[in-house]
Amino acid sequence: MSKAFTRENDDADDEPDVSATPASGVRNLITLGGLERLRTELTDLRRVERPKVVETVAWAAGNGDRSENGDYIYGKRRLRQIDARIHFLGERLKIAEPVDPSLQKNRDQVFFGATVTYAEEDGPERTVRIVGVDETGADEHDVSWIAPIAKALMRAKVGDMVKIQTPAGPRSVEVLQIAYPKA
Repeated sequence: MSKAFTRENDDADDEPDVSATPASGVRNLITLGGLERLRTELTDLRRVERPKVVETVAWAAGNGDRSENGDYIYGKRRLRQIDARIHFLGERLKIAEPVDPSLQKNRDQVFFGATVTYAEEDGPERTVRIVGVDETGADEHDVSWIAPIAKALMRAKVGDMVKIQTPAGPRSVEVLQIAYPKA
């Protein structure tokens, strides 16, 4: 069969979803630490990861038949994933709005970058740090500033009771502590 009628990659599900960005019009707030992590990842992908994969693909291509060459097929797939991530990071960095939480003047209220400790009526204390959309996942306590818990906590002060909509229904939490750590 002619290669013109075959697909090199039948695993379209392995491709990253670069469209998974917040709706247009949503600001891309990010802490200085988060901005640095994104820049470091982008630099690492461009200068280290991509050149290694390109070298592997070039070596594998020189070995002959590419249709059954696992190194070549995997390498090409990995290269597409890296290129998609590089594009995604570049676009996110273009619209990033860095915020230094340590410069917050109104420290008695919850704003972007705050670390907030709260307690549910009948539950344990929890601590969250309100960060940018691109920063969540780095730490289990990081929540996006557009998450329901963060939206509910915004502008609250210590001692305030705040209602949060959860899948189990509305809950009330009390704000116990607000901190703005240094970047």
